[in-house]
Amino acid sequence: MNYVQLEKLGEGTYATVYKGRSRTTNEIVALKEIHLDAEEGTPSTAIREISLMKELKHVNIVRLYDVIHTETKLILIFEYCERDLKKYMDVHGDRGALDPVTIRSFMYQLLKGTAFCHENRVLHRDLKPQNLLINRKGELKLGDFGLARAFGVPVNTFSNEVVTLWYRAPDVLMGSRTYSTSIDVWSCGCIFAEMISGVPLFRGRDNQDQLLHIMRVIGTPDERTLRKIATEGQTEVQNQKQYPRYPKIPFQQVLPKASPQAIDLLERLLQFDPSKRITAADALSHPYFTTALPFGLVAPPGAMAPPPYNYPHPHAHQQQQIQQQQAQAQAQAQAQAQAAYVQAQSMLRRQDTEYNTLSSSSWTLQSVPISPFYRSLL
Repeated sequence: MNYVQLEKLGEGTYATVYKGRSRTTNEIVALKEIHLDAEEGTPSTAIREISLMKELKHVNIVRLYDVIHTETKLILIFEYCERDLKKYMDVHGDRGALDPVTIRSFMYQLLKGTAFCHENRVLHRDLKPQNLLINRKGELKLGDFGLARAFGVPVNTFSNEVVTLWYRAPDVLMGSRTYSTSIDVWSCGCIFAEMISGVPLFRGRDNQDQLLHIMRVIGTPDERTLRKIATEGQTEVQNQKQYPRYPKIPFQQVLPKASPQAIDLLERLLQFDPSKRITAADALSHPYFTTALPFGLVAPPGAMAPPPYNYPHPHAHQQQQIQQQQAQAQAQAQAQAQAAYVQAQSMLRRQDTEYNTLSSSSWTLQSVPISPFYRSLL
């Protein structure tokens, strides 16, 4: 194998992740080692993760470099990131809560990566701080696509056993099987609130308790909305469950540190009715991102805060190469123009010398062959 294991980073349900180094380039990488069962073969989650991540190449999505397959294990080679968002909040946050500049940067990058997935018809289905990785540059990257799923039109029927409980959308909690990109948007909203406060916004014990936690904050929707969500994707019409009638609590009371623009974005992300949730692509144009930060707020070391108005293109490295090529072409054209100018000046000086010599001599001008240009001046 062209990679050396350095240290264990973590262990999951079906895989162990190591920090590694390439023998050929010395680049630090992450090695996700999946042990294969002789009878069951390669886990479907690994097959799904590989097939999707080969197509998803974006600055805010962890890059899959290579896949090594042996008889006993499958090793996925990923780009290395120093820590996940949860650990970043524990280390750099004020009791978990991050500063406004870093929150805005990470939230923008989270939505950028999520929007790219949705544009390519992929649902992540497990967005949470532990699955968002941060590198030394302050770049946030979506990771762990083990539960991700491609979707199409018409909407397929999906499993409702997706997304870690605290970041699970209410429509999924109610058993909906026709969900779409809105479930990732809900998870983004939960992560947004957690970066602001330092603690998860909704912390239920099970599906039903989680749903009640959500209703206690954003309010119990009307019966029509509940009925519509409960019947989506159901093959049989069941008796409608009765839920306590909770009034909505303003997010400003729940998150007093948040700015009005942050609260407005959060309201749009955390809509109980999935059809009313803002899309990830539209959220990127929200005033929360396009308005300058208050005076005096600066980015902390290591944070990649986006500029107030103009954001980098997803394929910024390609744009940089194009700009460098254009600059080189422009410099070459300027050099050629300068050389032509110098040559022309030199020719004029020679002709001036020729003319002055002829004028001061005793020869007649008509007897000396001179250029048509100077003959026209006689």
